[in-house]
Amino acid sequence: MLSEKLCSALCNQINAEYYSAYLYLTMSSAASELGLKGTSNWLFVQAQEEMAHGTHIWEYILERGAVPVYAAIAQPSMQFNEINEIFNAVLEHERKITKSINDIATIAMEERDHASYQFLMWYVDEQVEEESNANDILDKLSFIADNKGLLLTLDNELGARIYVNPFPKNG
Repeated sequence: MLSEKLCSALCNQINAEYYSAYLYLTMSSAASELGLKGTSNWLFVQAQEEMAHGTHIWEYILERGAVPVYAAIAQPSMQFNEINEIFNAVLEHERKITKSINDIATIAMEERDHASYQFLMWYVDEQVEEESNANDILDKLSFIADNKGLLLTLDNELGARIYVNPFPKNG
């Protein structure tokens, strides 16, 4: 059984994951408006992943005999006028999510809830990847500067991303 404190933290993380999906959908729309269809696709896939994360945490809470409690999901209020703004916001947001996951893992450690700690380690590893991806794209954007041809090449690269469910069911 999950402690009340850990269950509450996990429920808050569900909310953060669904907010992340809303945020990435907002960014995807902005990229589309900028004519960057590949970037829009990359961000849409990111939104799908965040929804899967929220659902995965929800399933875990239920498996542990607790009942998830839901909060309202805030509307993202950000507006983006160029691709660098988008990916700087991606990196900033992923850093916030990393802190949140780390804080929950600390609670699990303090409570000696080994199952929850192990569950959260997947997310700890995922956040390393998320921040690295955002940094890589920002590095490429820095290299590209104002070169529209290279920007289109990057946009095509980002457009190749496809959604793969990170939590496929066995059987």
